Amino acid sequence: MLYPDTVESDVLVHKPWFITGLFAVVFAVFLAFDLTGTSLGDLMRPVIGDPAESGVYGRFAITFVIAVTLCLNIVLIGFAPLKVQVAVVWSELLLLFLAFFTTFNLSLPFMAEKLPFLITQGLFTTIYVSAISIVIASAIAILGAVAKLSTNGFAYAIASFYTSFFRGLPLLMQVYLIYLGLPQIGFVIDAVPAGILALSLCYGAYMTEIFRSGIQSIDRGQWEASRSIGFGFGVTMRKIILPQALPVIIPPTGNQFISMLKDSSLVSVIGVWELMFLARTLGQKSFQHMEMLISAAMLYWIVSIGLELIQSRIERHYARSKVR
Repeated sequence: MLYPDTVESDVLVHKPWFITGLFAVVFAVFLAFDLTGTSLGDLMRPVIGDPAESGVYGRFAITFVIAVTLCLNIVLIGFAPLKVQVAVVWSELLLLFLAFFTTFNLSLPFMAEKLPFLITQGLFTTIYVSAISIVIASAIAILGAVAKLSTNGFAYAIASFYTSFFRGLPLLMQVYLIYLGLPQIGFVIDAVPAGILALSLCYGAYMTEIFRSGIQSIDRGQWEASRSIGFGFGVTMRKIILPQALPVIIPPTGNQFISMLKDSSLVSVIGVWELMFLARTLGQKSFQHMEMLISAAMLYWIVSIGLELIQSRIERHYARSKVR
């Protein structure tokens, strides 16, 4: 049974007109980009010949083979179950990226040598800074959301000014202002606490709106019912409102955490030994920048995948609870 917002894609890819149209589009796009000078073109040369020698026919032959291969791939995986399709496409895209990286002539022994230090020092610091920042940002967001929903003009004004200011400035500027500005008024702060404070204040402003929308999604009758049985504001929020708002709050909050994990690289500008700082520093010593940048990128990606899996499990848990 199909849901209203789904499309019968497995049926669509087996239509002759769809296959013909797909082949025409792919053929035109690949021909326009002229892949004879890329790694894909190089992979096809042993089979077809050197396009430089065969001229325009070589270009057409390479493009034709690539288009046919891609279209067959799209059509054939349509017969497989959804999970198999996803696994196949992920594997193919991963192999494509690996083939692209091989064109950089990377030094794999150098990457293997530096990887343990990147993980134990850089990745650990990145996760440490991000984890503390998301906890503080969540606490700020709850207070900000309550203030923005309040009928107290003073509280609303402070919360709205805070969200407007910290959402309006680039995070990098906030890092500099906190690290270099606070000592000007007598508060000397180290690099790591400055980075945590900047991330917390910036993402707390964004998450304030997330928590506000989650709290507003709960019917106002819940508040009135809790007051009628003598519950105070704190008990009502902790026992009634927030548990019901969590299914709305968790997905965007998980996205904010993944975003924060990557934006934590900005605190490298003030000397925090996080992942990006070490990747740049180690790469500069031997002029092997691409090796370290690609290593850091893969580590960021792996951690992000782990966070996505955790987020999906939490979402499924609350979805089952809602059904019950």
